[in-house]
Amino acid sequence: MEITEVFNHINNDIKVILKKALNSEEISAEEALKLFKVTGKEFFALQNVADKLCFLKKENIVTFIINRNINFTNICFQKCKFCSFSVPKDHRDAFLLTIEDIREKVIEAKSFGCTEVCIQGGINPELKFDSYLEILKTVKEIDSKIHTHAFSPQEIFFMSKLFDNSIENTLKELKKAGLDSIPGTAAEILVDEIRKIICPNKVSTSQWIDIITTAHNLGIPTTSTIMYGHIEKLSDRVNHLEVLRRIQKDTNGFTEFVPLPFVKANPILSNLKKFPLKPSYGMSDLKLFCVARLFLNNYIDNIQCSWVKLGPSFAQVSLNYGVNDFSGTLMEENISKSAGAEFGEYLSPEKMIEIIKTAGKHPAQRDTLYNIIKYY
Repeated sequence: MEITEVFNHINNDIKVILKKALNSEEISAEEALKLFKVTGKEFFALQNVADKLCFLKKENIVTFIINRNINFTNICFQKCKFCSFSVPKDHRDAFLLTIEDIREKVIEAKSFGCTEVCIQGGINPELKFDSYLEILKTVKEIDSKIHTHAFSPQEIFFMSKLFDNSIENTLKELKKAGLDSIPGTAAEILVDEIRKIICPNKVSTSQWIDIITTAHNLGIPTTSTIMYGHIEKLSDRVNHLEVLRRIQKDTNGFTEFVPLPFVKANPILSNLKKFPLKPSYGMSDLKLFCVARLFLNNYIDNIQCSWVKLGPSFAQVSLNYGVNDFSGTLMEENISKSAGAEFGEYLSPEKMIEIIKTAGKHPAQRDTLYNIIKYY
């Protein structure tokens, strides 16, 4: 079916917005909000446009990365209401990996053919700034070619206090020690009214923006994320996307955008009666992928699904809704698992290739910066 046929008998306002997107024109926040509310034929048309734009960017190629997560500590004093991973230091399940533990995990990752290690942890008051530098140096001692994707903006903010120095100088020291890129996590929803409820002790929106833009200006790329499906409104999702688009226009430092659905099984936030959670049904997830593809078009090329949170089967569906990256093998994923995610800690490259092919796409292994390593 030609995409023009999909526009038959749909709302004219939606048709105008979708045609703008197809013509690579920037859609506004108000137009994005309208797209978040579509159903029926308008939803079908939105899906077609998102898939078409993705095809124009990526020619039906869906990438994945062979990587390993290393969550080096779960001790944290932040008390975010959506988190089930972190615990106080006197908790029976509290852990802090030694440098030797981390070394063994990196060596194992190398033996699995990982091109990246993703390193994050809780905000542990027992750590010193040198502890973070030692982690980075250890990875590079094992293999200087392994890409070190490490430390959320929240961790970097904490490090700057430990270092008693500016964000810029903290990042310079981390880069010198071996930091290659930063996960754009700790973003949650970049609306301070929401942050005050779900993560009151975390960095503010402006602080998150400052850390990310400083990294970009120092030549340190980052990912970008959103955690959605809790107490935020659709307008908050749009505001979040607007923040990311503005940053990318200025810095071009984001490698990808990763929507992360809130995992409801265990977190404290799920039990706050004052803020009853709205279920994030399948259509809601798919609309976010589609709207992100249209809204970020010409700015952020890569939209990634999280198979850990969505499950491999539903993540496969997203590949026809504007998504062009299937995330990584991970090997060890503790944060989503702690929150009640059901879909495991590891997905083999062979399984990813099968999932991507079955979706009618062409799989390719990539590195962290989206350089293709191998086509399948």
